[in-house]
Amino acid sequence: MSGFVLASTSPRRLALLASIGLTPDRVVAPEVDESALPKEKPRAVAQRLALAKARAGAALAPGALVLAADTVVSVGTRILPKTEGDPEEARACLALLSGRTHHVTTAVAVLGADGQARQRAVPTRVSFKRLTGAEIDAYLATEEWVGKAGGYGVQGAAGRFVMSLSGSYTGIVGLPLYETAHLLASFGVRL
Repeated sequence: MSGFVLASTSPRRLALLASIGLTPDRVVAPEVDESALPKEKPRAVAQRLALAKARAGAALAPGALVLAADTVVSVGTRILPKTEGDPEEARACLALLSGRTHHVTTAVAVLGADGQARQRAVPTRVSFKRLTGAEIDAYLATEEWVGKAGGYGVQGAAGRFVMSLSGSYTGIVGLPLYETAHLLASFGVRL
């Protein structure tokens, strides 16, 4: 197998790649335990998981150029969960982020057909307005929080909570395009 593989089933990552003219030859769903290790810092978690996903993707698509990413939302060194189906978990995340600045770190890993890996971690500071209970309830009703690190997706209704950000908007969405394009170009991908 050869070609370009995205080791992520995230529709946002696929759309971001399409926005710069890239369509993977194949999309695979790598299975990786996304738990942080004891005392592991948010940036290290994102980097480790992105590389693990790239390697798992390479196992599913031998001989391919594999792109993977991982996004971690943190307040200080506290890593917020990826909220899957529990609205109370998402509510707790949003309450913690309310009126605060937090960090979103997205790490990107590219694994060449020869096993050579390159990666970048892109940190972004995000400041949320103070949220009312009604705003949190309304956001939870959208169900946009399902499957999102930190319980929100900036590209949707939660965008109205962001007072400021410093870093990569596309990194918050799930794939920092500037860094991704440069990593792929270093493997000969033409953009």
